[in-house]
Amino acid sequence: MDYMKSIRQVLEEISGIKNPDIEFSSIDSFGDYSTNIALKNKDIDPNDIALKVNNLNLDYTAEVKGKFVNFWLKNDALVDNLIQIDKDKDSYGKSNIGKNKTVIIDYSSPNIAKPFSIGHLRSTVIGQAIYNLFKSLGYQVIGDNHLGDWGTQFGKLLYMIDFKKTKDFSIENLEELYVEFHKLEKTDETLGERAREWFKKLEDGDSTARTVWKQCVNVSLNEFKRIYDLLDIKVDNTYGESFYEEEMKEMLKDPSINKHIVDGEDGDSKVINLESVGIKTPLMFLKGDGATTYATRDLATLRFRQKKYKPDIIVYEVGAEQKLHFKQVFEAAKMLDLIDKDVELVHTAHGLYLAEDGKKFSTRKGKTIKLEEVLDEAIERAKELGNNKEVAKQVGIGAIKYFDLMHSVQSDVVFDWNKILNMNGNSGPYIQYTVARINSVVSKSDKNNLNLKDLQTKNLEVEEILLLRKLSQFQEVMVTAGKTYSPNILCNYLYELSSKFNTFYNAHKIVGGKNEYFKILLTSGVCVVLKNGLEILGIDTPEKM
Repeated sequence: MDYMKSIRQVLEEISGIKNPDIEFSSIDSFGDYSTNIALKNKDIDPNDIALKVNNLNLDYTAEVKGKFVNFWLKNDALVDNLIQIDKDKDSYGKSNIGKNKTVIIDYSSPNIAKPFSIGHLRSTVIGQAIYNLFKSLGYQVIGDNHLGDWGTQFGKLLYMIDFKKTKDFSIENLEELYVEFHKLEKTDETLGERAREWFKKLEDGDSTARTVWKQCVNVSLNEFKRIYDLLDIKVDNTYGESFYEEEMKEMLKDPSINKHIVDGEDGDSKVINLESVGIKTPLMFLKGDGATTYATRDLATLRFRQKKYKPDIIVYEVGAEQKLHFKQVFEAAKMLDLIDKDVELVHTAHGLYLAEDGKKFSTRKGKTIKLEEVLDEAIERAKELGNNKEVAKQVGIGAIKYFDLMHSVQSDVVFDWNKILNMNGNSGPYIQYTVARINSVVSKSDKNNLNLKDLQTKNLEVEEILLLRKLSQFQEVMVTAGKTYSPNILCNYLYELSSKFNTFYNAHKIVGGKNEYFKILLTSGVCVVLKNGLEILGIDTPEKM
């Protein structure tokens, strides 16, 4: 049950305050939920609120601490939730709040001709987690891997391939050519123009440019598949920017769109003026030579998505460096009527992985860390803990994913081998080990032959109550994490649940102890929630560690 929603409705009726703030209590002694309604509204007496709530005989009680009103779920409600977990199992935590709504998640989106670096990790794993969250909430979800396979960057690569007469189209060599171009450009100012000329050839359908470009794309797709398989990432659609070439042509012919296109300051380029919506910087729509820009391609993509999917929400899991770009694109899309007015456009604006000196990694300068190196090292370190090959892969990859997801989406993350591969404390392996420990306990029990009628729920231990209370929050945590595009909220919850279970485990004998059946049911309930939560994060749970 959504107790947060229930409490909010009751408070509205009692106080007359619309949509009062309700949140999980961060301190165990402050109940399950808390509101500062009396703090924000001086005319409200918190004692009066608590008295009225308690007179309603609900599944929770209210008490006052200062100006705050705290709410405690009754034991019967907590036990009912535990029984529901045992009944629902894999489906526990799911809901249908997104029924009949469509959300598109645009994530990962690596650039062709470049290997996966540590910088690609955030968009990939955060995007997949957000995808999984929305799917669990009942939305129709479409994942879209919007590959960077178009633009002046390919002009640079095509120029270098022609200049070097390259026959080696390995991903490593293509990256070296890209880095070399930027070194040469420092002493030859004409190279930028040569790159633009080559991209114009590509857009105009030049056979040589198209053939070489296609080779680069195929090599890159094979490389990406290897990394996605290692990370167990599965995206519904993989459309490069080039996929929208015809959509761009149609858009450029549309008179209702062209009326908003004006000359740029140079007299040759075309821009969209956004001053009417408070954005001073115009959006570059076409370059001076008529070549398309990121904006052209993103607007064509939005046009395509609106026609094909009629989405309610489109989420761009893209780095914070693109804030202005997406602000411009979103406003331009509305101005040009490319999307329905009620479509919610979201840019999550994730932070970056930074080098240990706090500076951004740069492919242009050849200063980056390949993602595969990180994943391989994580697996090797997991092997050193005594795990077999398969478990080491689950633990190592889980450590990497959890480290990323536990951080706020918007925060930058300084790359540190010791922290990113942490196997203790607030980490993926700690939660995985908790699941493995529970599997061991339950395997020694006779749970399948016990009956719910035998369940004894009187005089529960403090640690049991704390676990029950934490379990009751899972469904609401899932909703909050999804609606705020924040997998870190789910990470924090799973860590806290694991910590409370391990405290309970160390304090009580479970199999053969007092009130054994309840303890086993509680232990199994924790396992269900931990496994369901880790699955949302894309993290496997080994049976043994």
